[in-house]
Amino acid sequence: MKKQVSRQWFRDAKYGMFIHWGVYSKLAGSYKGRELPGIGEWIMKRLDIHAAEYEAVAKEFNPAEFNAKEWVRLAKDAGMKYLVYTAKHHDGFAMYHSDCSKYNIVDFTPFGRDPVAELAEECKKADIALCFYYSQAQDWHDPDGYGGIGPIPDEEKNFRRYLDEKCKPQLRELLTKYGDIGLLWFDTPQIMTYEHSLELKEYVKSIQPDCIVSGRIGNRLGEYMSTGDNRIPLLPYDGDWEVPATLNDTWGFKANDHNWKNPADILRLMLKINGRGGNYLLNVGPDGLGRIPQPSKDILLKTGEFLKANGAAIYGTRAVYNYPYDLENILLTSRDYHLYLNISAKGHQPGLITHFTLMNTRVKKATMLATGEDIPFNHQHDKASNSNRVLLRLPAELPLEYFNTVDLELEDKTPVFESLDNL
Repeated sequence: MKKQVSRQWFRDAKYGMFIHWGVYSKLAGSYKGRELPGIGEWIMKRLDIHAAEYEAVAKEFNPAEFNAKEWVRLAKDAGMKYLVYTAKHHDGFAMYHSDCSKYNIVDFTPFGRDPVAELAEECKKADIALCFYYSQAQDWHDPDGYGGIGPIPDEEKNFRRYLDEKCKPQLRELLTKYGDIGLLWFDTPQIMTYEHSLELKEYVKSIQPDCIVSGRIGNRLGEYMSTGDNRIPLLPYDGDWEVPATLNDTWGFKANDHNWKNPADILRLMLKINGRGGNYLLNVGPDGLGRIPQPSKDILLKTGEFLKANGAAIYGTRAVYNYPYDLENILLTSRDYHLYLNISAKGHQPGLITHFTLMNTRVKKATMLATGEDIPFNHQHDKASNSNRVLLRLPAELPLEYFNTVDLELEDKTPVFESLDNL
C-alpha cells in the first residue's frame, strides 16, 4: 500500500518565517547610483545588470554577521513554526554549498560558509520545520534558464539542459544534505509545461515523499494554494493554503524602504488569515551583512507576545465558516467546541460590554486566554433585530497591548451562526 503523506504539521503551523536573502541584499536597492523601483530581489533584472557585473558583486558578498542561531531564535520567539529560506532565487545564485554549480555562497564568495547547514542544525534544535524556496524556472545567470538578460528568447533556450544540469541536481542536494525538509516553495513557473511541473513534483517525492510541494510549482500540481503576494481571500477557503507577505514593501533588503507595518497590523492580518483557514508566511529581508533589520525583529517579537499567551487560538485551528460579518474589532478563530474571539484593544473602555451577535450556539464558559480569568457573559435575544447575541463583560485592564483572546467553550462541536437572510 502506498504511504499516505501527511500535511497535518502544515495545517497546524499557521505561521512561518520567509527569508529573502542573497547577493541582491548587498546591493540594498541601488546599483551605480540608480535606485531600484519595486522589490529588492529583482534588482538584477530591473536594472539590467548583466551576469558578469552581478558576478563581480557576488565575489564581494561577505555576510560576516550572519548568525543562524539568532535567526532561528527570532523565529521561535515570534511564534513561527516553519522557516522558508531562499536557496536559489531568480538571480541564479545558490545560497548554500552546491556541488553542481560553483556559483554559490561557499565557493564564489569570501564568506566561505554554508548558511543552510548552520540553519538546519538550529532548526532541528528549535523544532522548527526547515523549508526551501527554489526558483525552478527563472534563472537569470544560467544561459538556459528562463527570464535572463540576453539575446536568446525563452522559447529558444535549451530548458531541458537547465533542468537536467542545474535545477534537478540542486533540488537533490537540498533534499539529501540537510535532513528532513518540510516543503519546497517553488516560484514563477513561467512557460513551464504541465509535464515539466509534474516531473519536478515527482522528482521531489522520489527523494523525500513527505516534503510538501507548494502551489507555485505551476499547472495546478501543488499540494496547497499559495495566494498572490500579500493577498488574503475574502472568504474561508477549502483546502490548505498560505499567504506570503511582507513586513514593509519589499522582500529582499532595500536600505530606503522604511514603510514598516506595525504589530497591530500584523496581528490583524494573521488572525484574518488563520480565521479563514490559511497560514501566514511572513518575510524578513536580512541585509548584506546577514543582519535582520531591527524593525523586523521588534515587530515579530510583539507577535510572539500575543502567541505565547494565546497560542491555542492560532495553532491547529480551522476556518470559521458562515459568520456573515467581517468584523474590525473581533476576529474569529476556532477548533472543536471552541470559538475564539480575538478582540482588538484599540478603543477598549473599562467596563465595556462586548456584543457578539448572531450566535445560535450556547456558550458553556468564557475565559481570557492570557490570564485564565473567567469572563462574565450571558445570552440575549434582541427583539429589534430578532437575533441572538452573547454579551461579554471584559476586565477594566486588558493583559495584552493589541489583541486579547476570549475562549468561548461551546455546547456544539462547531459554532452555529444565524444567516442575515433570516433576519
